[in-house]
Amino acid sequence: MAEKPAIRDAIRTQERILAAAQAEFARRGYDGARVDAIVARAKVSKNLLYHYFRGKEDLYIRILERTYETLRRRQSDVPVNGLDPLSAMIRLCENTFRVFVEEPDVIVMLNTENLYRARHIAKSTIIRSMYDRLSENLREILRQGEEQGVFRKGVDPVELYISISGLGYFYLSNRHTLSMLFNRKLSAPENIEHRQAHLVDMVISYLTRKPEPGDWTPDLAR
Repeated sequence: MAEKPAIRDAIRTQERILAAAQAEFARRGYDGARVDAIVARAKVSKNLLYHYFRGKEDLYIRILERTYETLRRRQSDVPVNGLDPLSAMIRLCENTFRVFVEEPDVIVMLNTENLYRARHIAKSTIIRSMYDRLSENLREILRQGEEQGVFRKGVDPVELYISISGLGYFYLSNRHTLSMLFNRKLSAPENIEHRQAHLVDMVISYLTRKPEPGDWTPDLAR
Protein backbone atom coordinates (compact mmCIF):
# COMPACT_ATOMS: atom_id res chain seq x y z
CA MET A 1 0.00 0.00 0.00
CA ALA A 2 1.39 3.40 -0.97
CA GLU A 3 2.18 5.82 1.79
CA LYS A 4 -0.47 8.53 2.16
CA PRO A 5 0.53 12.08 1.08
CA ALA A 6 -0.16 13.51 4.56
CA ILE A 7 2.16 10.95 6.14
CA ARG A 8 4.88 11.64 3.57
CA ASP A 9 4.57 15.38 4.17
CA ALA A 10 4.81 14.91 7.95
CA ILE A 11 7.93 12.75 7.58
CA ARG A 12 9.55 15.26 5.22
CA THR A 13 8.74 18.13 7.56
CA GLN A 14 10.24 16.34 10.56
CA GLU A 15 13.35 15.48 8.56
CA ARG A 16 13.72 19.12 7.53
CA ILE A 17 13.42 20.24 11.15
CA LEU A 18 15.93 17.63 12.31
CA ALA A 19 18.41 18.59 9.59
CA ALA A 20 18.12 22.25 10.59
CA ALA A 21 18.51 21.34 14.27
CA GLN A 22 21.61 19.26 13.58
CA ALA A 23 23.23 22.16 11.71
CA GLU A 24 22.37 24.56 14.54
CA PHE A 25 23.58 22.27 17.33
CA ALA A 26 26.78 21.40 15.45
CA ARG A 27 27.53 25.07 14.94
CA ARG A 28 26.51 26.54 18.30
CA GLY A 29 26.31 23.66 20.76
CA TYR A 30 23.34 22.96 22.99
CA ASP A 31 23.37 26.17 25.01
CA GLY A 32 24.03 28.40 22.02
CA ALA A 33 21.39 26.86 19.75
CA ARG A 34 18.08 28.67 19.46
CA VAL A 35 14.69 27.30 18.44
CA ASP A 36 14.08 30.51 16.44
CA ALA A 37 17.20 29.78 14.40
CA ILE A 38 16.10 26.17 13.82
CA VAL A 39 12.66 27.14 12.53
CA ALA A 40 14.25 29.78 10.29
CA ARG A 41 16.63 27.19 8.83
CA ALA A 42 13.83 24.65 8.38
CA LYS A 43 11.41 27.28 7.00
CA VAL A 44 8.61 26.14 9.28
CA SER A 45 6.57 27.85 11.98
CA LYS A 46 7.46 27.48 15.64
CA ASN A 47 4.01 25.99 16.26
CA LEU A 48 4.71 23.27 13.70
CA LEU A 49 8.05 22.45 15.33
CA TYR A 50 6.33 22.09 18.71
CA HIS A 51 3.68 19.92 17.09
CA TYR A 52 6.35 17.29 16.33
CA PHE A 53 8.88 17.91 19.12
CA ARG A 54 8.52 18.86 22.77
CA GLY A 55 11.27 21.48 22.68
CA LYS A 56 14.97 22.11 22.28
CA GLU A 57 16.08 19.28 24.55
CA ASP A 58 13.83 16.80 22.76
CA LEU A 59 15.32 17.90 19.44
CA TYR A 60 18.83 17.61 20.83
CA ILE A 61 18.24 14.08 22.08
CA ARG A 62 16.79 13.11 18.69
CA ILE A 63 19.89 14.51 16.97
CA LEU A 64 22.13 12.57 19.36
CA GLU A 65 20.19 9.41 18.52
CA ARG A 66 20.66 10.10 14.81
CA THR A 67 24.36 10.73 15.43
CA TYR A 68 24.84 7.39 17.16
CA GLU A 69 22.66 5.67 14.59
CA THR A 70 24.94 7.00 11.84
CA LEU A 71 27.98 5.64 13.66
CA ARG A 72 26.37 2.29 14.39
CA ARG A 73 24.95 1.89 10.88
CA ARG A 74 28.42 2.23 9.39
CA GLN A 75 29.85 -0.20 11.91
CA SER A 76 26.99 -2.63 11.25
CA ASP A 77 28.06 -2.78 7.62
CA VAL A 78 30.56 -5.39 8.83
CA PRO A 79 28.96 -8.80 8.22
CA VAL A 80 30.19 -11.21 10.88
CA ASN A 81 28.86 -14.09 8.83
CA GLY A 82 30.67 -14.09 5.52
CA LEU A 83 34.01 -12.55 6.52
CA ASP A 84 36.82 -14.26 8.36
CA PRO A 85 37.47 -12.64 11.79
CA LEU A 86 40.65 -10.86 10.65
CA SER A 87 38.90 -9.27 7.67
CA ALA A 88 35.86 -8.41 9.81
CA MET A 89 38.04 -6.65 12.39
CA ILE A 90 39.90 -4.70 9.70
CA ARG A 91 36.57 -3.62 8.19
CA LEU A 92 35.25 -2.58 11.60
CA CYS A 93 38.36 -0.46 12.25
CA GLU A 94 38.15 1.16 8.82
CA ASN A 95 34.43 1.87 9.04
CA THR A 96 34.73 3.39 12.51
CA PHE A 97 37.46 5.74 11.32
CA ARG A 98 35.76 6.62 8.04
CA VAL A 99 32.52 7.67 9.70
CA PHE A 100 34.47 10.20 11.76
CA VAL A 101 36.12 11.47 8.57
CA GLU A 102 32.99 11.58 6.42
CA GLU A 103 30.49 12.68 9.09
CA PRO A 104 32.30 15.48 10.96
CA ASP A 105 29.13 16.42 12.86
CA VAL A 106 29.49 13.12 14.73
CA ILE A 107 32.65 14.40 16.43
CA VAL A 108 31.10 17.79 17.15
CA MET A 109 28.03 16.24 18.76
CA LEU A 110 30.05 13.76 20.83
CA ASN A 111 32.35 16.53 22.04
CA THR A 112 29.37 18.62 23.05
CA GLU A 113 27.62 15.81 24.88
CA ASN A 114 30.78 14.98 26.82
CA LEU A 115 30.76 18.55 28.12
CA TYR A 116 27.35 17.71 29.61
CA ARG A 117 28.66 14.45 31.08
CA ALA A 118 26.21 12.39 28.96
CA ARG A 119 23.21 14.07 30.61
CA HIS A 120 21.13 13.96 27.45
CA ILE A 121 22.23 10.50 26.32
CA ALA A 122 20.99 9.18 29.67
CA LYS A 123 17.49 10.32 28.68
CA SER A 124 17.50 8.36 25.43
CA THR A 125 15.78 4.99 25.39
CA ILE A 126 17.59 3.68 22.31
CA ILE A 127 21.25 4.78 22.29
CA ARG A 128 22.43 2.22 24.83
CA SER A 129 20.65 -0.58 22.96
CA MET A 130 22.63 0.38 19.85
CA TYR A 131 25.86 -0.23 21.76
CA ASP A 132 24.59 -3.48 23.20
CA ARG A 133 24.37 -4.73 19.61
CA LEU A 134 27.86 -3.37 18.85
CA SER A 135 29.28 -5.23 21.86
CA GLU A 136 27.64 -8.46 20.71
CA ASN A 137 29.01 -8.01 17.19
CA LEU A 138 32.52 -7.30 18.44
CA ARG A 139 32.38 -10.15 20.94
CA GLU A 140 31.39 -12.55 18.14
CA ILE A 141 34.30 -11.44 15.93
CA LEU A 142 36.70 -11.93 18.84
CA ARG A 143 35.20 -15.34 19.67
CA GLN A 144 35.64 -16.55 16.11
CA GLY A 145 39.19 -15.21 16.04
CA GLU A 146 40.04 -17.02 19.26
CA GLU A 147 38.54 -20.31 18.06
CA GLN A 148 40.51 -20.11 14.81
CA GLY A 149 43.74 -19.28 16.65
CA VAL A 150 43.99 -15.90 14.90
CA PHE A 151 43.42 -13.61 17.89
CA ARG A 152 44.83 -13.70 21.40
CA LYS A 153 42.51 -14.89 24.15
CA GLY A 154 40.69 -12.82 26.75
CA VAL A 155 40.38 -9.53 24.88
CA ASP A 156 37.86 -7.21 26.54
CA PRO A 157 35.53 -6.04 23.73
CA VAL A 158 34.73 -2.76 25.50
CA GLU A 159 38.40 -1.88 26.01
CA LEU A 160 39.10 -2.82 22.41
CA TYR A 161 36.31 -0.65 21.04
CA ILE A 162 37.43 2.33 23.13
CA SER A 163 40.92 1.91 21.68
CA ILE A 164 39.65 1.62 18.10
CA SER A 165 37.43 4.66 18.51
CA GLY A 166 40.06 6.69 20.34
CA LEU A 167 42.76 6.09 17.73
CA GLY A 168 40.56 7.71 15.09
CA TYR A 169 38.53 10.15 17.15
CA PHE A 170 41.44 11.90 18.86
CA TYR A 171 43.32 12.33 15.59
CA LEU A 172 40.37 14.12 14.00
CA SER A 173 39.01 16.03 16.98
CA ASN A 174 42.47 17.50 17.66
CA ARG A 175 43.67 17.78 14.07
CA HIS A 176 43.90 21.57 14.10
CA THR A 177 46.15 21.85 17.16
CA LEU A 178 48.20 18.79 16.22
CA SER A 179 48.67 20.05 12.66
CA MET A 180 50.06 23.31 14.03
CA LEU A 181 52.29 21.65 16.62
CA PHE A 182 53.83 19.11 14.25
CA ASN A 183 53.68 21.19 11.06
CA ARG A 184 51.74 18.47 9.29
CA LYS A 185 48.34 18.91 7.65
CA LEU A 186 46.54 16.02 9.29
CA SER A 187 43.38 16.56 7.25
CA ALA A 188 45.20 16.08 3.93
CA PRO A 189 43.83 13.00 2.09
CA GLU A 190 47.18 11.21 2.10
CA ASN A 191 47.56 11.71 5.85
CA ILE A 192 44.02 10.49 6.47
CA GLU A 193 44.89 7.31 4.55
CA HIS A 194 48.12 6.91 6.53
CA ARG A 195 46.23 7.31 9.78
CA GLN A 196 43.67 4.70 8.80
CA ALA A 197 46.42 2.23 7.93
CA HIS A 198 48.20 3.03 11.21
CA LEU A 199 45.00 2.48 13.21
CA VAL A 200 44.37 -0.89 11.57
CA ASP A 201 47.99 -1.94 12.07
CA MET A 202 47.92 -0.99 15.78
CA VAL A 203 44.72 -2.97 16.45
CA ILE A 204 45.59 -6.04 14.39
CA SER A 205 49.15 -6.15 15.76
CA TYR A 206 47.74 -6.19 19.28
CA LEU A 207 45.13 -8.84 18.54
CA THR A 208 47.50 -11.20 16.74
CA ARG A 209 50.44 -10.82 19.14
CA LYS A 210 50.91 -13.58 21.67
CA PRO A 211 50.76 -12.15 25.23
CA GLU A 212 53.96 -12.26 27.24
CA PRO A 213 54.54 -12.31 31.02
CA GLY A 214 53.83 -8.89 32.49
CA ASP A 215 51.38 -7.85 29.76
CA TRP A 216 48.12 -6.20 30.77
CA THR A 217 45.23 -8.64 31.02
CA PRO A 218 41.53 -8.12 31.80
CA ASP A 219 42.14 -9.66 35.24
CA LEU A 220 44.21 -6.60 36.20
CA ALA A 221 41.16 -4.36 35.79
CA ARG A 222 39.11 -6.22 38.38
